Amino acid sequence: MKNKQELRVYFNRWFSVAYHYMNSIRNNEDGVKFKLYGTHPDATHMALQAADYATTEPVLEGTAYIDFLVDFCRGHEIDVFIPRLRMLDIARNIGRFDEIGTTVTVCRDVELLEKLTVKDKFYEEVRGTGIMEVPAYEVVTDAEGFKRAYERLTSEGYRICFKPTDSEGGLGFRILNDNRNALADLFGYVTNELTFEEAYAILSRVESFPELMVMELLEGPEYSIDCLADRDGALLAAVPRRKADGRLRVLEQDAELIAIAHRVAETYRIPFNYNIQMRCTGGVPKLLEINPRMSGGLHATCLTGINFPYLGVKAALGGKIGPLVPEYGIMTSHIELSMRMQTFDQRISQSVSR
Repeated sequence: MKNKQELRVYFNRWFSVAYHYMNSIRNNEDGVKFKLYGTHPDATHMALQAADYATTEPVLEGTAYIDFLVDFCRGHEIDVFIPRLRMLDIARNIGRFDEIGTTVTVCRDVELLEKLTVKDKFYEEVRGTGIMEVPAYEVVTDAEGFKRAYERLTSEGYRICFKPTDSEGGLGFRILNDNRNALADLFGYVTNELTFEEAYAILSRVESFPELMVMELLEGPEYSIDCLADRDGALLAAVPRRKADGRLRVLEQDAELIAIAHRVAETYRIPFNYNIQMRCTGGVPKLLEINPRMSGGLHATCLTGINFPYLGVKAALGGKIGPLVPEYGIMTSHIELSMRMQTFDQRISQSVSR
């Protein structure tokens, strides 16, 4: 690792859980001193509350956004940049960060990143390798294609769901359920279910729409396998995290899932922190997606004794990481905690340094 009195780590627009990841890096087991930087368009965003230096970032696209990031890293002499927003654009411009001495925790394989961001292309890739199972699916762009895919998959005995091919997390995910009670739903909780006829009627309003994956609904246990690798993609740790009831999560030593993580690492060599999301059906785990970044629930997985965020930074800086032995069989949950927010000076350039 760099021989500096204080290392500087920067998070651009992240999810609120970056609050935990910044603190994990700050409170590392090696006693390394860090200064944490964060930017977000929302000055009150939770992620910024853990930063030692926080400021708003402009809402930009393409080259203009990369220009902002490079200027920020250069101006603040950032040692490690942990991106979330626009990871593909950042990877395409990685040389600009190399030139200013900022190490970026992003997969430099642009072709692989492009596949990871479009689910059907990655499913095709994975199916060809045979390293794990993928759900049955079809990609459609119009209502008639949607209808044909629905009819084919239901004839094969599947329950059906659909989501955009390029969505993140659960955005756009819907379950088709022709047995739902619309009146009961109206008086109950908001649901992501609708009937085929409702979905078909909505999609028929336009001649075409962005690509949708119509696919089998996986109804068994859902797992997130949090992975840590070195700069060359060699796997250092893999911890399966199972969704249980409500907020409960169980950190399990599942040999089959850990073996899948090893095959993914050997095949794709994704560096640093990443996450494999899978769901079982009939006892068979099938791929949902791979996120080439820290997952939204990684702070729970850190309860195994492995400081994933800090070790990702350490790996990026070439630090030596010894054998990692996670503690399994842990059930986790979380509660809300009230806190006093750090205030910002309400100006065009809002920032706080502490």
